[in-house]
Amino acid sequence: MEILKTAWEFFQIEILGMQWLDRVIGSLLELCGLDLESRIGGSVRFFIYDTIKILALLGVLILTISYIQSFFPPERTKKILGRFHGIGANILAALLGTVTPFCSCSSIPLFIGFTNAGLPLGVTFSFLISSPMVDLSSLVLLMSVFGWKVAVLYVIFGLVIAVAGGAFIEKLSLEHQVEDYIRNGSVMNVPQEELRFKDRMKYAWEQVASTAKKVAPYILAGVGIGAAIHNWMPEDVIVKALGETNSFGVALAVLAGAPMYADIFGAIPIAEALLAKGALLGVVLSFMMGVTTLSLPSIIMLRKAVKPRLLGIFIAICVIGIIVVGYLFNVIQYFIL
Repeated sequence: MEILKTAWEFFQIEILGMQWLDRVIGSLLELCGLDLESRIGGSVRFFIYDTIKILALLGVLILTISYIQSFFPPERTKKILGRFHGIGANILAALLGTVTPFCSCSSIPLFIGFTNAGLPLGVTFSFLISSPMVDLSSLVLLMSVFGWKVAVLYVIFGLVIAVAGGAFIEKLSLEHQVEDYIRNGSVMNVPQEELRFKDRMKYAWEQVASTAKKVAPYILAGVGIGAAIHNWMPEDVIVKALGETNSFGVALAVLAGAPMYADIFGAIPIAEALLAKGALLGVVLSFMMGVTTLSLPSIIMLRKAVKPRLLGIFIAICVIGIIVVGYLFNVIQYFIL
């Protein structure tokens, strides 16, 4: 048992966390004469290490997830979801959302396609909430930073929000709140060509290049902000705003994260730096959920597909769900972790 524990800790710290890379970068910077204890030295080390680590994990994860995603084109996903009804359909939609693209904006076209194809509205919203919030990459990346317990709980809570939110919207019978051009549209039932392994790998590599190019600016911005927080922002400021002394820290984090546009790869460095400075776990995770699920560009895009009342209900469900989860994580951190 001790051997398994040691092996797991090595995998989590050295493989997922890539602490060996941090040591190598630190040694190289010292050879260059940089004082790692200074603010500038610490910021440079944080920036280089987190950028390389996130981009490396990004490449591996996108390759893997895109290969899996090649088995679930929209038409096939629609057929799978169409076989289920009730809460089971919401659960399946939330699970399928974990193997789709990373950011909220890229999930909306699929949401529109599923709605246009006649899938129940609540099912499509379970997919829309789950897709950016709890994709498979979040599990691995969160494990590399926060450990497996936090990563698993994050995914579980995210799926609960997606399932419960979709089921609630279904009960409200808000189909009339979808824009007419979507409700009255038609979808061609095109047979899916069976892909070979070579074709799937080509698709996966194309997704790696395309996604990396798209998210790289947000990763660099996120790591830059994280480096500034980690080495320049006074710890007492973070603790006062987002620590135990502020009961509204979770709500503040959601409001701060919502206007941003980034995926989990851009949000992780900021969350990591906030946690290191004394912010509560629930605060940093609710910040990440707010960034990935409620970005302003995705809300603007979604408004083109649904009417204001349904959009407001969607935002309210996400905000309330994320805040509840944030406070749950604060309790879990205090009593369990």
